Amino acid sequence: MKTQILPVLLFALLFCVIQVHAQSGKRELYELKTYHIKNTEQEKMLDEYLQKAYIPAANRQGIKKVGVFKPRPTEKDAGKKVYVFTPFKNQKAYFDFENKLIKDSKYQSDGKNYIHAAHDNPPFERIETALLLAFSGMPTFQESGVTGPKKDRVYELRSYEAATERLYRQKVKMFNQGEIDIFDKLNFNHVFYAETLAGANMPNLMYMTTFENMDKRNELWKAFGVDPDWEAMKNLEEYKNTVSKNDTRLLYPEEYSQL
Repeated sequence: MKTQILPVLLFALLFCVIQVHAQSGKRELYELKTYHIKNTEQEKMLDEYLQKAYIPAANRQGIKKVGVFKPRPTEKDAGKKVYVFTPFKNQKAYFDFENKLIKDSKYQSDGKNYIHAAHDNPPFERIETALLLAFSGMPTFQESGVTGPKKDRVYELRSYEAATERLYRQKVKMFNQGEIDIFDKLNFNHVFYAETLAGANMPNLMYMTTFENMDKRNELWKAFGVDPDWEAMKNLEEYKNTVSKNDTRLLYPEEYSQL
């Protein structure tokens, strides 16, 4: 009996956390899905679904921008993953989303090849999902100002893990009280900064910055490393040892991506 009650209590607790921070819409919720794929056939099936069914259906629900990203060709997981970023104004929009998809006849029709894929011909291997809450220092996502061919762009997705929950909260504080400002000053063209409410590598925060190409990306990170504001902040006692692992993914936006 206890094992049945526990998941319900955990879900209720998560709902309460979301309700406190996001019900007013001041801090958006983000869903970041990572589709693990094994071949080009799965990738093609997934692209067709996202472009023709999922994104149009999300737009009909008032979600203006959905991002679809893939590992750059130089990355070791190139051709093996597809990242889908969906922003929600509040927790109601998030929890209503799937039910509205089920009732959306056009979505069901346009996405039938994906939705009704055979068990021995699936469009993916597995889906990994992270539920994120926007930082108080940047409560809404921002469309990248980067221009140029999408295949050349670099969308850098970073996850900073912490050894303890206290240290994790200190790193979030560091972003909200100065680190975001440094990124803004240097024109990192961020898309979002967020706390992970549910995911695989907690406690961790996640954020995405964007660049026209790899040369620009490397140039800006070099400038960040020697920025005087960063030099002063990183040596503060309260922010020491706040990151135990930095997981960096270099991506590019699909042609049909809205971000």
